[in-house]
Amino acid sequence: MAKKPENLSFEESLGELERIVADLEQGDISIDDALKQFERGINLVRNSQAKLEQAQQKVAILLKQDENAPLSPYAVEGE
Repeated sequence: MAKKPENLSFEESLGELERIVADLEQGDISIDDALKQFERGINLVRNSQAKLEQAQQKVAILLKQDENAPLSPYAVEGE
């Protein structure tokens, strides 16, 4: 049984997402299985985004503790 997305590390989520994308791109799976894989992928992405946001917040807090360390906006690729 697959682990819940919230129990996976960021790297594990990324690896599973890559596998899901490869499976969907091949097109050899039924529409029901493709839909289940897509739903799983969406959940993995959402959890990964939350983990990245938490990491960003931790970095911002750590940098804020050092008054000489400037904070700069985080630019997300593709936006």
